[in-house]
Amino acid sequence: MNASKFARHAALAGALALPVPAHAFHPLITDDTGSQGAGGNQLEIGTDHGRSGGATARAVGLTYTRGIADNLDLFIGAAYQTSAQSGWGNVGIGAKWRFHEDVASKFSLALKPEVLLPVSRADEADGLGNGKTSYGLTLIASRETGFGELHFNAELARSNLADAAIDERKSFWRLSVAPVWAVADGWKLAFDLGLQANPDRSQNATMGFVEVGVVYCPNDAVDLSLGVIRDLMDGPVETTTATAQATWHF
Repeated sequence: MNASKFARHAALAGALALPVPAHAFHPLITDDTGSQGAGGNQLEIGTDHGRSGGATARAVGLTYTRGIADNLDLFIGAAYQTSAQSGWGNVGIGAKWRFHEDVASKFSLALKPEVLLPVSRADEADGLGNGKTSYGLTLIASRETGFGELHFNAELARSNLADAAIDERKSFWRLSVAPVWAVADGWKLAFDLGLQANPDRSQNATMGFVEVGVVYCPNDAVDLSLGVIRDLMDGPVETTTATAQATWHF
């Protein structure tokens, strides 16, 4: 597979396969500072369907989160790509630590370090993930507002590949902001806007994304969410991803 074809395939497959970074506060790419609380658990099961320049990718993801303290979560997640090049992607492990919380102003800050464990060289060649250990760190800011919530993320990451011949950008950054409106009892409407590094060196170094999503919470234990993500400024190949997920808090 040549480098440019790999970059296009990996950008689509990787967007679906990254279990936790891709969809943190589902359906958004942008995460919030919320945690499960000491002893709390969360199980997320979702599916993503992406289309880019005539190519399609589908993945089913599973993420488990455990509350170690009121302000500290640990998580592990993985995704299985079900399209033509099928198989498991990188397993992601990490933590979210809410290190600042001002109750009066309803403002909080958190850090989220994470590590993606490597797949095999053969799986990397098929675009299922990275063949070397990769890692990242995200700063998260959240504030409750009169209309709902506002979240901001700043992420830096390193994407390491086993095949040195693949000329893909390995240093990744992302800035994003997501307003979330409480539109009715149990219903939230969200937008997500962001700029990030483009992994394809043949295209502009910076690309963007926009997303619209909806979250329905029938009770305190279950969240159901849907979203549509459109990449922007990523060259002639246009990428659109639909995502859906069920989340169980217990």
